Amino acid sequence: MEHWLWIILAALFFECKGEDRVIQPTGDVIAAEGDTVTLDCSFETTTAFPYLFWYKQEVNDFPKYILKCYSQTVENAADFEKDRFNAAINNKSVPLKIQKLQLSDSAVYYCALQPTVTGNTKTLYKNLWSKDNTILHNIH
Repeated sequence: MEHWLWIILAALFFECKGEDRVIQPTGDVIAAEGDTVTLDCSFETTTAFPYLFWYKQEVNDFPKYILKCYSQTVENAADFEKDRFNAAINNKSVPLKIQKLQLSDSAVYYCALQPTVTGNTKTLYKNLWSKDNTILHNIH
């Protein structure tokens, strides 16, 4: 039996300095167990060598750090293997590639440009919903 994955993308806009921000497309992504998906994230920054982060947030849970990209370096968190979760900065984009999808990959995924949210999660949760309280991105 084929299992469908639901992955939600949320665009979070973090004001750093100047006009620094990340942009994620809205919409649903549908994939089957074992597939590979690429989640897009572009960014604008005045920083010459930016740090970009990817996070995963499951239902009723806090965001979990997946990885950090800077220059030509990628550092994964221990719980997110490089052979399944990978990203690289390419011009003004840092797409997240998830391979060998599992049901446990169903979640909200979002990218952030340093500095990330620390202490004030109201901004984080406010930005996970659009103005009419519908989820911004959903991957099935």
